[in-house]
Amino acid sequence: MSGELTPPSDRFAGTRIPDSAFTADDGSVDSGVAAALAAYDGGEATYAETLAVLQRARLLVPVVAVAGEAESDMATVLLTGRDGRTALLAFTGTEPLQAWDPDARPVPVGTRLAARSAAQDGADALVIDVAGPIRFVIEGDDLTAVAAGWTLAKVGERTAWIRPPTE
Repeated sequence: MSGELTPPSDRFAGTRIPDSAFTADDGSVDSGVAAALAAYDGGEATYAETLAVLQRARLLVPVVAVAGEAESDMATVLLTGRDGRTALLAFTGTEPLQAWDPDARPVPVGTRLAARSAAQDGADALVIDVAGPIRFVIEGDDLTAVAAGWTLAKVGERTAWIRPPTE
């Protein structure tokens, strides 16, 4: 070997890491999300009304260190309930996240991506703010619809999921 460096492969030439939609996010709980959850908790808003707000929100999905063979890896957290069902955890801000685990690292994502991750991990639910102040659970058909990008809308006195336009 002559000690010369081999130039890196150009297989990633021109590739960009997309900008995060949350570059200016300071981790605070969005005031609209906090108000929707407080109204839900106080019986002033329905599950559907609260879900309609949350489906457009930024959530923080925690990643935690897990011991590997030579180093530690980071992984999302699946919680298993007493009934054996699993849930991906997400939080509305860094304060509720740190109340659950001060060592967890927040990854900001839209609710759709969090729901899609839960579904891909085989989870039965997405549990938001498991340690409070107000826990909210998205599961079943609602989890599937949020993950698929459907929009919850009020139709008369009822709600309905509206499929996004096909491309």
